Amino acid sequence: MFVSARNFDEYRSMFGLTDHDLSLSLLDCPGGAASFAAEARARGTRVTSVDPEYGAGRGKLAELALLENEHKHAELVEPGADFVWTWFEGPEQYTRLRSESARRFGDDIAAHPRHYVEGALPHLPFPDRSFDLVLSSHLLFSYGRQLDEGFHREALLELVRLARWQVRLYPLFQHADSTRYPALERMRHFLADCGVTSRVESVEYAFDPGDQEMLVLECAERGALPRSADVAHQRDPVRWRHRDG
Repeated sequence: MFVSARNFDEYRSMFGLTDHDLSLSLLDCPGGAASFAAEARARGTRVTSVDPEYGAGRGKLAELALLENEHKHAELVEPGADFVWTWFEGPEQYTRLRSESARRFGDDIAAHPRHYVEGALPHLPFPDRSFDLVLSSHLLFSYGRQLDEGFHREALLELVRLARWQVRLYPLFQHADSTRYPALERMRHFLADCGVTSRVESVEYAFDPGDQEMLVLECAERGALPRSADVAHQRDPVRWRHRDG
């Protein structure tokens, strides 16, 4: 997994967040090294972030994000690199904003650790319907070649379990080859069978080719969900790039 640090404005654009959305209780899963939670709480939003890396090594996440930023900058400025420069002005702005976000995240998790909860999909440490709106970016669908359909089904059900209103997922394209997650419609049919309606919506955010859509899951009217044991289980095998070497 790439260690990335997205900021409030990126989240707002990726998920089409309105002022009303930001008045609700939010879960960011996985939160990674994003500064969204810190910036949103400074605006009065109730945000909890959850990530498997918020345990004993949480103090190193900002450093890892900065290392990733340095690693990626050369790729960003390489002639012919396949990125969409409409939301960001260019590589320099991208690198600067991501570095600022990583540092703000590092300061916030040190100052307010209770807002950052250790936990990993597909099983999160919160009661049913704990949040109004659940946001999930750059894991499900993005790593569709590493995480199988069983993991996706179980993880989606877990996010739905926690949401009183909606789950929003971004992007719908696989990181490895910039193609839409091939099992997306199967996932939507599976959710529909569980009483969860879904729709694909366009968003303003763009960076990787094709990444201008999110999936919205409507959770308010859903009934009882399948038990975890009814869905094939696979632990998330994705890891931080700079963690082990």
